[in-house]
Amino acid sequence: MMKVMNYINGEWIEPSVSEYVDVINPATGVLEARTPICGKDAVEAAARAAAEALPAWRRVSAQDRVQYLFKFKFLLEDNLDEISRTITNECGKTYEEAKAEMRRAIENVEVACGIPMMSKGEISEDIAPGIDEIMLRQPVGVCATIAPFNFPGMIPFWYLPYVLATGNTYIVKPSERVPMTMMVIFRLVEKLGLPKGVINMVHGTREVVDAILDHPAVRAITFVGSTTTARYIYRRAAENGKRVQAQGGAKNPVIVMPDADMEMATKIIADSAFGCAGQRCLAVSWAVTVGEARNTFMEMICDAAASRKVGYGLEDGVQMGPVINQVSKARIEQMISAGVGAGASVPVDGRGTSVKGYESGAFVRPTILADVRPGSEIATTEIFGPVLSLMHVSTIDEAIALANSGQYGNQASLFTSSGSAARRFRYEVDAGNIGINIGVAAPMAFFPFSGWKDSFFGDMHGQGMDAVEFFTQKKIVVERWPKEWARKF
Repeated sequence: MMKVMNYINGEWIEPSVSEYVDVINPATGVLEARTPICGKDAVEAAARAAAEALPAWRRVSAQDRVQYLFKFKFLLEDNLDEISRTITNECGKTYEEAKAEMRRAIENVEVACGIPMMSKGEISEDIAPGIDEIMLRQPVGVCATIAPFNFPGMIPFWYLPYVLATGNTYIVKPSERVPMTMMVIFRLVEKLGLPKGVINMVHGTREVVDAILDHPAVRAITFVGSTTTARYIYRRAAENGKRVQAQGGAKNPVIVMPDADMEMATKIIADSAFGCAGQRCLAVSWAVTVGEARNTFMEMICDAAASRKVGYGLEDGVQMGPVINQVSKARIEQMISAGVGAGASVPVDGRGTSVKGYESGAFVRPTILADVRPGSEIATTEIFGPVLSLMHVSTIDEAIALANSGQYGNQASLFTSSGSAARRFRYEVDAGNIGINIGVAAPMAFFPFSGWKDSFFGDMHGQGMDAVEFFTQKKIVVERWPKEWARKF
């Protein structure tokens, strides 16, 4: 069993606490670790270490800072197998899904290595005789990330490489449900030779989160999780004068047009809805068929759902793992039952799933709910599980109106062979990430991970130049030099 510890000021610290959260392998039911529930004192120590490290770290040249990131990239690649297996064992996703997650993490390290170019300032000479104006980018200060359970490796890397590259210092608070991935990654951080205090990690729950939100030394906070929590974090951090980006929940639609390539659409939509057991903020959760697409798509998506192999993610051939825990399994099954109670049919029912050899696992098989009523609880609530709801309309106008009717705006997708329909869709649909014949419109690391409406609270997103903007503050310098000096040149 892995021992979970804090990492503060370059040292591993075993917290002296009385409460722990059990980390259970969601496929096997085996106890993998116990997360210590730390308090304000741990945050105080981490924030103090980060604040003390900041003056010297910000003076390290950008060119020298990225050398640590180059080394980090190769360490992550060399340890990809161990990290991926750890993700599978604590989070439940398949080994291939875990590996793909870490590939995206590494991409962000690669992009952040371009910080000497991305963080350049600007200068305007002679805005008036003998006067120049300069825009500089400087670090915000101590930054913190409150991370979710569903992507324990990738999501902290939407921020971590950019924090370090721009000269800030950092505190990571992993989800108490999945602390082991960051433990493995921080063992690699140790090997980078970073100055003490530049990067720190603290474990805990609500008390630790609130301490981060309130601590005066912490100047910028990032979060990914539910909309309820995102709204709370955004409000409390903003009231304390901090920069905040808080990614919330989602209820992502996909529209299937009659002219879509149905074989391709079915495969991609099934992967989107059921990949990672539906526990990702870009998962397709409801499909709207238009006109004649209805019967063909329904038959094919039901076949795809029923044939998906579910099991322990480290076994060959497994296409979908469990959900995170038994509590989540029960909640998802309750939501399916609520949908049935509201009039939906269940042509493919994943409730009551048991996998041979892993009877203690939190498995829910892929589920299809048909004839879901727009506006019903099942149609509007984020399930965060392998459940796809089906609706039907007659025209693309109705489909776009339906797609825009919800509170969320994380992703929306369209499957079609019509360029005009695609152009209209990407223009009119109110979502931050748009997929055209794409089921998971996950931006590459050099683009921001967008989100609209109740899916995002803030101004600048994670990844790429948005991250650089978020983790730096602009300083404007207006200079005048003596006329005698100007004449010499």
